[in-house]
Order: sequence, then C-alpha cells, then structure tokens
Amino acid sequence: MVKAYVQYDEHTFILLYDYGVATMTTAMVKPDSPSAAVERALAMLEHVAQASEGLSNAEISRKLNIPKSSASYILRTLETQGYLTRDAESGKYRVGLKILSLSRGALGGLDVRGVALPIMRHLTHQTGLTCHLAVLDGPDAVYIEKVEPEGFIRMDTWVGRRMRVHATSVGKALVAYIPQEQLEEILRKSGMEKRTPKTITTLPRLLKELEKVRTQGYAVDDEENNLGARCLGAPIFDERGSIEASLGLSGTTQQVSPQTMPRILEALKDAARHISMGMGYRAPHRRASGD
Repeated sequence: MVKAYVQYDEHTFILLYDYGVATMTTAMVKPDSPSAAVERALAMLEHVAQASEGLSNAEISRKLNIPKSSASYILRTLETQGYLTRDAESGKYRVGLKILSLSRGALGGLDVRGVALPIMRHLTHQTGLTCHLAVLDGPDAVYIEKVEPEGFIRMDTWVGRRMRVHATSVGKALVAYIPQEQLEEILRKSGMEKRTPKTITTLPRLLKELEKVRTQGYAVDDEENNLGARCLGAPIFDERGSIEASLGLSGTTQQVSPQTMPRILEALKDAARHISMGMGYRAPHRRASGD
C-alpha cells in the first residue's frame, strides 16, 4: 500500500506536521509576576498538546525559554493533578485524561455539535472525506467536532485545533458573515501569513473572496495552506440567521478534483443546510416571478 504524504496546515495527511501553532510564550513574562506560574502552566499545556510524541522537561524549558527547575516544578504539579502524564521510559509528558473533562464541559453547551454529528457521519460516508465542524473563537476558527472516514489517509487534526481564518475554508465560511470591522480586528490580531504561493495575504483580495463565498454559499481553500490539499467549507446559521458554525470537508487535490467537486459541494451544502434547520434557521422565501 502506497501512502500519500500531503501536509496541510488545517489537515496533515499521514505525515504528522507541526507547523508551529501560535501559542502563548513565557519569554515575555516577568519571573516575579504573580501570574507567571499560571501563564507558564497554560503555555506548557498548549505546547504538550501540539506535540504528538510528547515533550520532555528539557524540550519544554527550551521552547518556552524558562529554567528547567521552574519547568520541572510546574510539570510535576500538572502531572499530580492529572492534566499531564509522564512516560516512565522516555520521560516525555503528554496531555492527561483530566483535560477531557474540561473540554467536555466547554463543548457541552454547544448544541450545534449534537445536531451536526449524525449529519457529519452521513456526509463522511457519502464523500469518503474527513468532516470538521468549526466555530469562531477570537481570531481563530476552532474545531469542535470531527468525523474521519475509513482508509489509509489519516489527518493529524483534533477537536480544539485552531486555524487561521484567511487561509482555511472553514475560516472563510465563518468570517464571510460577520461585520467587516470585526474581520479587520481579527486580521490585526492574527495577521495574514503567506502559507503558500496561493495564500491570500491582502484585505482587498480577502474581501473579494468572501463576497464570492456569500454568493456561492461555500468557501474553497485551494492549496492555500499547503500545496497538495484542498478543503471546502459551508456556513451554518442559527435561528436568528446569524453565523453559528461552519462545516468542512477535506482531502487531497486528487480526492477533491474539478471532476468530483460538484458532487462533493452538493453534499456539503445540503448537510450544512440541514444542520442550520436543526438549529432553528429558516431561509427567507424567494418570491416567484410575476408576484
């Protein structure tokens, strides 16, 4: 069996790829600050969560630019409380099961997950592609649900992963329906990093792209984060007609090709429409010609 190694900022196929997710750093934290230990602990959790193989005390100390003794003390505390686990042989730390209780609490109030999950499973079965549900959290699009198909192409994505809105389909589908002032504030915070030669890096181009999203009812990430991967996203609305979430399908450029895109888009938009209806959304009725 031949495995395809395709890297994608939003999704990594087979090859696990750490693209350096922007997380908090303790380099700027004053050692004597009352909040220093808390900020360091949170930064450690974020860095460990991004490392599929775990991180050692020395690696964490180097990444966060803090003394090993300080890192060791905080790591032991997090381990004791169940937020991290330490492998006895490698000495590397991984996220502990207690984190799951926090995520369940945070995600439990998001009714869209319960509505979307069975529809996402059906959509994945229809298309053979990985399906993600995302919401806007601050300047980022964040996954709150994921359904993966059977097969050898696997993606290094997880619930809670954050993505840039300007270069991802789920991100574009979210920000296409917010006020321009809010979008500009998001871009001031996150920037518009050039991931590939195809990445949109200017506000005028992005605004034009988002206008197309509103007209078409879907967004496309055409190798804009990593070459070789293509993703489609559609908006989900709540009962007031406000943007609630976005639904995404992801695959390689061979899987999501010009030949397969019409069928995939039809299935994606239909799924997003059914989730929106489950959230209480009712599309405005179009008046028949001659009325």
